[in-house]
Amino acid sequence: MTYAIIKVAGKQYRVREGERLLVDRLREDEGATFAPTVLLVGGDDGPQLDPGDGVVTATVLGATKGPKIRIGKYKKRTGYRRHTGFRASLTQIQIESIGGGKPTRTAAKPKSEPAEKKAAAEEKPAEQDERVKGMPTGYEDMTVAEIKSGSTEWNRPMLEAALEYEQAHASRKGAVAALESALADKESDS
Repeated sequence: MTYAIIKVAGKQYRVREGERLLVDRLREDEGATFAPTVLLVGGDDGPQLDPGDGVVTATVLGATKGPKIRIGKYKKRTGYRRHTGFRASLTQIQIESIGGGKPTRTAAKPKSEPAEKKAAAEEKPAEQDERVKGMPTGYEDMTVAEIKSGSTEWNRPMLEAALEYEQAHASRKGAVAALESALADKESDS
């Protein structure tokens, strides 16, 4: 029978298909499916050290509380007595499959990313058509820090074009502030 050693919330568990276990509280909703980190996959023929093919799918069954732990403190002849308790917040999960089983949300993401990249690549020519004339080259890919440092060297039409683009498309507050201050400096110099 195939087993896997997975890592969930910083702890390691040895699991088999169909097994239910309690783990520390997860931020997943009830009924959500996720793929925990696989450390080792093994079976009847011994452990296999390459977990690359070992995809484990787990489903969240719900949030529960652990057993109540009672804590008592007592010091003799002083009348000092304190009682506290603790219940751990846990999540119950069920292992759905080990290996190339049902596709999960996390397994589906890499397959859908190339489609997203294609859609983004198709949108880029449309964005380039909307590009404001007179903007500095490569402005769309610049960070706010690069815009702030480069805006001191740009001329007034370039600054105005960049500000127009920023207000229409990106709306980055830091970039807008840097461009406006650079325009104010150009006006004060003139």
